[in-house]
Amino acid sequence: MRRRTFLGWSGALAGSLATALVGCGRGKEADGGPAYMAEPPSGAAGDVRYLAIHPLHNPLKLFEFYAPLVDYLNRRIPGLGLELEASNNYAHYETKIRDRTPAFLLPNPYQALMALDLGYNVIAEAGDSDDFRGVFIVRKDSPLAHPSDLKGKRAAYPAPTALAAAMMPQYWLVEQGLKLQSLDNRYVGSQESAILNALHREADIAVTWPPPWRAFQRDHPEDAAQLRLIWQTPPLINNAFMARDDMPEPLVTRLRALLLRLHEDPEGAALLWKMETHRFYPADNARYRNAVGGFLTAYQDRVGPLP
Repeated sequence: MRRRTFLGWSGALAGSLATALVGCGRGKEADGGPAYMAEPPSGAAGDVRYLAIHPLHNPLKLFEFYAPLVDYLNRRIPGLGLELEASNNYAHYETKIRDRTPAFLLPNPYQALMALDLGYNVIAEAGDSDDFRGVFIVRKDSPLAHPSDLKGKRAAYPAPTALAAAMMPQYWLVEQGLKLQSLDNRYVGSQESAILNALHREADIAVTWPPPWRAFQRDHPEDAAQLRLIWQTPPLINNAFMARDDMPEPLVTRLRALLLRLHEDPEGAALLWKMETHRFYPADNARYRNAVGGFLTAYQDRVGPLP
């Protein structure tokens, strides 16, 4: 059953790669990271609208999983002119939100709150709320059995602002009686990197969330067989699909309707399976402010300042 509210937290209030690689920026980025550049758009420059997706995967995998969705939407909404854009890391993605450069966003719920304050609006929830939770991954030969065993150990997370894969797990660890300062907390840039850190013994535990973990099991079964899920957090609310407030309302309405019906179309259902997303659900700004706002209040009370 889908979770509609902020539940389960103790003490709390919760196609193909042929589509142009807009990738990690439209030029060389200030942080010196790799840049995946777009091919020239087919229409006029003013007709191009970018969909920026937060670093669910590394840029190449993100394009493999989401470029077919962009192709699908463009074929069904004439004049949409959608291009996919990936980012080097979470900080790079959040800079794009602050600059309001993408017309559409698929951020994590924490980033969605940032975007709401900058003039973006929620048009759908991407996936089941129950699937948005943190998972802790260790090697099968790991001696870890209880959160208290993590004292002095190294934990690998994608980024400090990864809500499901850092903030929610850190809150959960504190609720289990562990002080975060007793861990060696490392932020390694992506979900896959966190998992690989545990696989290669560069960290004692990896922190991620279900879709990247399922994708890793599917794509790397031999490596995944050396790992196991040891703990998981309660759920919150899943990623948001958002539109900038200057997008034409008829276009946004049509896009929302198409996303909400995607699972009813065999081609759309296949795209959703590839993206590790069950379906898109109706959602609005209030749902995200209520669910995520409650968690952030609890996080500040129990863990400390927001990242």
